[in-house]
Amino acid sequence: MAKKTQDKTLKDKAIEAALSLAASKNWQDVSFEEIIEKAGIELEEAREYFDDKSDIMAAYGRIIDRKMVANISSSAADMSHREQIFDVLMERFDVVNEDRTAIISILNSFKGDPKQAILSLPHLGRSMTRVLEAVNISTQGIAGCVRVTGLTGVYLYVLKIWIEDDSPDMAKTMAALDKALDKAEMLYNSLPIA
Repeated sequence: MAKKTQDKTLKDKAIEAALSLAASKNWQDVSFEEIIEKAGIELEEAREYFDDKSDIMAAYGRIIDRKMVANISSSAADMSHREQIFDVLMERFDVVNEDRTAIISILNSFKGDPKQAILSLPHLGRSMTRVLEAVNISTQGIAGCVRVTGLTGVYLYVLKIWIEDDSPDMAKTMAALDKALDKAEMLYNSLPIA
């Protein structure tokens, strides 16, 4: 049990250090070693959990997913799937908004390092799978694959809006998500697999 607590502490320290560095400088200029040093972790110990800084961000993504799902309202069962997806994705934006400066730095770094953007796609796909499963929508088979891919596209589109949305209530983000979900739902319903 003590090992599990120690693991969590080490991972949390690495994530906090990574976000702190990303908020203070260009993410492209942040090295794995710098993160580990800031976190006060021995490099050899860190290598047991992370290969590089993208692994640290994948661990952060899992934390976002847990918070997002944990905050789903119990009254959501009375809503349509589309309304539930809207609420879950807005909850995700609320969670990432807590680390807004760092996340924007990381996202902006993808422009100069497209490989990192590509490497992050499977993690994003898993997150979108969790969104759908959280609202009891199947992600199995061809239809499930289309749902996950479509929701990933919706999220990426709205993420661009969120980066520019400096309103305290994320009104532009909400409007963009609402519109994007409407379009995605219409497109999905027009497919022969729906």
